[in-house]
Amino acid sequence: MSGPSKASQEPVENRRALVAHLESGCKPPSAWRIGTEHEKFGFRLDDLRPLPYDGPAGIRAMLEGLTRFGWKPFYEGDNVIALSFEGQAVSLEPGGQFELSGAPVENLHQTCNELNTHLAQVSDVAKELGVGFLGLGMQPKWRRDEIPWMPKGRYKVMGRYMPLKGSLGLDMMTRTCTVQVNLDHQSEADMVRKMQVGMALQPIATALFANSPFVEGKPCGYLSYRSHIWTDTDPDRCGIPAFVFDASMSFEHYVDYALEVPMYFVMRDGKYIDVAGQSFRDFLAGKLPGLPGVRPTLADWDDHLTTLFPEVRLKRYIEMRGADGGPWRRLCALPALWTGLLYDSVALDEAQQLCKGWSADAVIKLRAKVARLGFNAGIGGRGGLEIARDMVAIAKRGLARRACKGKISADETEYLAPLEEILATGRTAAEALLDAYETRWNRSVDPVFKEFAY
Repeated sequence: MSGPSKASQEPVENRRALVAHLESGCKPPSAWRIGTEHEKFGFRLDDLRPLPYDGPAGIRAMLEGLTRFGWKPFYEGDNVIALSFEGQAVSLEPGGQFELSGAPVENLHQTCNELNTHLAQVSDVAKELGVGFLGLGMQPKWRRDEIPWMPKGRYKVMGRYMPLKGSLGLDMMTRTCTVQVNLDHQSEADMVRKMQVGMALQPIATALFANSPFVEGKPCGYLSYRSHIWTDTDPDRCGIPAFVFDASMSFEHYVDYALEVPMYFVMRDGKYIDVAGQSFRDFLAGKLPGLPGVRPTLADWDDHLTTLFPEVRLKRYIEMRGADGGPWRRLCALPALWTGLLYDSVALDEAQQLCKGWSADAVIKLRAKVARLGFNAGIGGRGGLEIARDMVAIAKRGLARRACKGKISADETEYLAPLEEILATGRTAAEALLDAYETRWNRSVDPVFKEFAY
């Protein structure tokens, strides 16, 4: 989850200023960048338990240990809760999930080098502390009440409010991990196309990255339990908003959607003020019950946008949010998939044709089915596996046309290899985990902490 915004602290006068703020994200293709984020579970090597914040083998010690590599700490009160370094950030999810938010870079070679450097640094510190980090979409072993909470003010607000809206919100906060990519757009029309294609194909991406079949030590009946959790977190702010598929989709339409999503908090003087359930539209009019007479800033607006959780999220860039966390090779595969689809005009045309005629209702139903069935869920008379193969093939051609050379690579297509391997078997990574559980793991999830550790 995001930290405080660095946008303007000047009061916003009207709705038009909020629209203009989103519009300001438009960039020419030469300025498009790739920003990759991923989360991972920390655990103690001796007993596999999740890491507390404090203690010799805790999250604080991990953060402090990383400062040797030049990372600068960010504090909330006396607690270090984040790090920054050359456009990158390390932050904490509510249950101590360790997140890298990468710098905006020009190509996939750079984002994968960044990931590999980060994971090497994390590994160095973790070995000294006797801890490890796991790439999976769902905490496979421990109950929600066994997960320590991190000392961040926004999580206290969210933790109070989440159970009022759904039964699995606290699980989302404490027991899930994802990998996502942030991408740019050239214009409103380009944003709309990318949002519509991304939203339509997001369930297929969920199947491609499905990697969370265990809950509390046993198979749970889902291939992506992380994706299922989002269906019962908060209907006001999650899922696939149907309006994105409308011909009228625009920056203004998204702003109107965001204005209707209830707020969580407002930050003032470094502290979080609980206004959960109150309206940003009232805030814009100076009528917020929690802060009467106070008008929002663009920083407040940015903060509010981070509390919306659709499968594709619009800020001043577009976030693709539908994938489970996984091992390091699939961390690079996620940005490769969406970069190939959305950053090449021919590929974007082909992707748009791939999902042509899919209604919002059909995509919403597909998303719900994919969490349980993976590639066995379909849409438009086609199976998920067939669509996924087309999707990856389009992305591969798009990356080949980008022709971004690496030190030894002619282009970026190599990063799709983990997805091609999954498609060759016709089975999700989650199904491979279930096979291991039933056979060589002797119906225990404990081996996953070794085999899927970074």
